[in-house]
Amino acid sequence: MRTVCVVTVGRSDWGLYLPILRCLRERGDLRLHLIAAGAHLVSGHGRTDAVIAADGFEIEDRVPMLLASDDAAAIAVSMGLGTIGFAQVYQRVRPDLLLVLGDRFEMHAAAAAAVPFRLPTAHVHGGEVTAGAIDDCFRHAITKYSHLHFASTAEHGRRIVQLGEEPWRVTVSGAPGLDHLGRIRLLSVGELSERVGMSLSEAPILVTQHPVTLQSERAGEQTEALLSALASMELPIVMTRPNADTRNSEIVERLERFAAGRSRVRLVSNLGTEAYFSLMRHAAVMVGNSSSGIIEASSFQLPVVNIGLRQEGRPRSGNVLDCDDSAAGIGGAMRRALSAEFREHCRGVRNIYGDGRAAERIVGVLGSVALDERLLIKRFFDCGAGLPELLSPF
Repeated sequence: MRTVCVVTVGRSDWGLYLPILRCLRERGDLRLHLIAAGAHLVSGHGRTDAVIAADGFEIEDRVPMLLASDDAAAIAVSMGLGTIGFAQVYQRVRPDLLLVLGDRFEMHAAAAAAVPFRLPTAHVHGGEVTAGAIDDCFRHAITKYSHLHFASTAEHGRRIVQLGEEPWRVTVSGAPGLDHLGRIRLLSVGELSERVGMSLSEAPILVTQHPVTLQSERAGEQTEALLSALASMELPIVMTRPNADTRNSEIVERLERFAAGRSRVRLVSNLGTEAYFSLMRHAAVMVGNSSSGIIEASSFQLPVVNIGLRQEGRPRSGNVLDCDDSAAGIGGAMRRALSAEFREHCRGVRNIYGDGRAAERIVGVLGSVALDERLLIKRFFDCGAGLPELLSPF
């Protein structure tokens, strides 16, 4: 039986992993070894390791790595601590495969630590571009550490090949977060109101704003501009806390002050996948710079205002309006997104990120790939003759 080590570092990846983990657990020839690290283990980020248990999964190893500070030096030290912690787990467990997802610095530590062990590594959501975030370099570095790649679109798959990865290693799986749709039980408005602690009988604005890590010195300024635009809105507002990136505390402090003085605003630490998707279904508009606004929101035909550079480079479905990070730009985009004309436009939008069957494609490869020298010895693929055609299965 193959042991597949899966690394989760926070709520940003947990909901995306869930369909894969459930599919993996159903296989009789695969054994899951779950490692929780990063923000999952920090009370300031909601101690979301409790969410993992509530979803029915056992954490077999924990890797504490985040320092209390969120400045650049603390992030770099946290990466080093994570590399040490993951190495100790791999030394003891000796898994057959490692599965990592995305572009977080915590995930980079997990992938880098696997290299000396010659541990076959599979990477989900490679080949994407987010021009405003340091995550870009972590994502591409993880691609070069990895032996198998699961791309959310054919465009992203071709970009992985452009990085020198052999085409046979790339599977266009779609985005696993979409696998929840049609399977997850979405909450009613009443249940959502109880979960958030505020009446949501009127469709709210859902706000998810993270630090733009290549502009981290402007985190406070950018948040003030967002809140200035939100202050003029008459709808209820549900805000989520930012990721554990550089200067996230500057965002949190401002969100807390904004929510404290307003009865129709709530700041929540962790909604969980069920409530977050339920809010996407019920919200009037989503505002911020989260990848969930680019990847998942179009499945709910939800208007999205995407702010600034953080997601620049990711393909968008037709429900996304991009704007700059000024209060005037954000306010204007929100008014357009809330218009009857744009909401009608969103009703015909198709999600370009998949068909809800990514997990079975990913787990199928994990269970069948030969763990041999061909997999472990990577050869650089030269694109001099042109990129191969990678077709989406959806």
